[in-house]
Amino acid sequence: MPAPSTHKFVRVENIRDDVVILRDGSLRAVLLVSSMNFALKSRQEQEAIVFEYQNFLNSLDFPVQILVNSRLVNIDAYIQNLEKKARQHENELLKLQTQEYVKFIHGFVAEANIISTDFYVVVPFSLVESSLSQGGAGERIRTLFGLGGKAATARRERFVKYEAQLMQRVDFVSGGLHRLGVTARMLSTEELISLYWNMYNPGDLRKRHLVKSIFES
Repeated sequence: MPAPSTHKFVRVENIRDDVVILRDGSLRAVLLVSSMNFALKSRQEQEAIVFEYQNFLNSLDFPVQILVNSRLVNIDAYIQNLEKKARQHENELLKLQTQEYVKFIHGFVAEANIISTDFYVVVPFSLVESSLSQGGAGERIRTLFGLGGKAATARRERFVKYEAQLMQRVDFVSGGLHRLGVTARMLSTEELISLYWNMYNPGDLRKRHLVKSIFES
């Protein structure tokens, strides 16, 4: 009896058109959000930000997920580039300074890990159409994307309709975040694949290669 595939534990069914489709038929958009140094703000600024954040949360009539993703950063390529530049310097002083800087970086990395932290807001949209309530999650997916029926064009139009409603939520969330003083950018299909790949493969966080074909049919 073959061992069960780990894919069955992954809730993601597909990623296309910059949208994540889950196995239950619901959609997700992921926003990459910039950060701010709250501690450096004045007391008045901090109070204004907290008040605006409270207003933002109270204005939502749908749930959102706030995700903080920290990972080790591989700076081997950066160090190799510095070493290459050091060898190419004709000015002996610049060469020596670059070599000393590389030595400092090596020592720093040996003592502490370099961590990169990204902030995301996940915006959902659930399919609540009665005609999709039968057949289970797999059937809803096939119905939505025309994998099990004949009217592919109509089903594509249905997906576009749901996607448009998701984008309305994305615009609303982006506007609320902008009023807080941070920027938000929606991840593309390739960026979503890379994000989910790294999250489901934590042992490969140092690998920055984009796996383009994971969710391709």
